[in-house]
Amino acid sequence: MGARHSGREAALQMLFQIEASGVDADEAITLFWRSFGADADPESRAYADACVRGVSSAREALDERIAKASHHWRVERMTRVDRNVLRLGAWELAERPDVPRAVVLDEAVELAKAYGNDDSSSFVNGVLDRVAEALGRRGDGPRAG
Repeated sequence: MGARHSGREAALQMLFQIEASGVDADEAITLFWRSFGADADPESRAYADACVRGVSSAREALDERIAKASHHWRVERMTRVDRNVLRLGAWELAERPDVPRAVVLDEAVELAKAYGNDDSSSFVNGVLDRVAEALGRRGDGPRAG
């Protein structure tokens, strides 16, 4: 498993914690790594921390993008897992042009499969595909994700 994949997985768990408990990004990061970071790869940890801080600081804008892309679904009515996978993927699409669109979508679908319900992966894929289109992220060249 690659460092960014591990980082995304950790970031999702921290984003879930932020929403469930109301802690801020820095506190969630501290608590998470204190509990689970003994053997964390430094690259994975750095990527996770950047994602959590980025998603947290842009949450309103991300939710607006997601709301526009998710037909007939209000963001607050989505499951907590789906909502946070979407926020993470939308943030990467908007803020990380070095990560190809296909990688962002594939990683989000994998997280949705691992942590969501039976419908999560197709829902996440469809919404993020529309977010990517709205951002003009059509066909990024092949790069490591």
